[in-house]
Amino acid sequence: MLQRGFERKAGGKDWKIDKKWRDLDKMSDNLKYAAISGEDAGFMNHFGFDPHAIQKAYLKNKAGKPMRGGSTISQQTAKNVFLWPGRSWLRKGFEAYFTVLIELFWNKDRILEVYLNVIEMGDGIYGAEAACYEYYHRSSERLTKRQASLLVAIFPNPRKWTPEHPTRYILYKSAIIRRNMRIVRKQAFD
Repeated sequence: MLQRGFERKAGGKDWKIDKKWRDLDKMSDNLKYAAISGEDAGFMNHFGFDPHAIQKAYLKNKAGKPMRGGSTISQQTAKNVFLWPGRSWLRKGFEAYFTVLIELFWNKDRILEVYLNVIEMGDGIYGAEAACYEYYHRSSERLTKRQASLLVAIFPNPRKWTPEHPTRYILYKSAIIRRNMRIVRKQAFD
């Protein structure tokens, strides 16, 4: 967050770190299901790592196709809370270490709560609650399925995309997330 704040200042923008913490039980189930559907469908069943997603990302990246991540919600939480942005083997090693610790000491609800409260969701906007007020002028507690899926659809690049003016790609991705939300909803969450 601090690094992004300094990047904004260096780019001639005002300092901005908009963040509001919201307990998981006060967030819309639509947001929880959308996050899992869009970011890590196996979240409830793995121990922090998704070998299939990692292998798929490795093969696609090795083939020279556009970079693709294979990180789980747990790995992204470890990176966002404990580490610095960027790509290096050293950071990935630390990320794996912290992911194991998170999975050992936090339950899935806690991991998802922290994830949804620290993830970057726009230029200077961190966490679902701040993003919901920025984009929808409402609390994350009151998100519709469509709003939640649009918000999650921008996660890969929230400084490029916005749920306020979704591109055709974001609309497509949002529709897939909504479809997959039905599957995630059937999994035991509580």
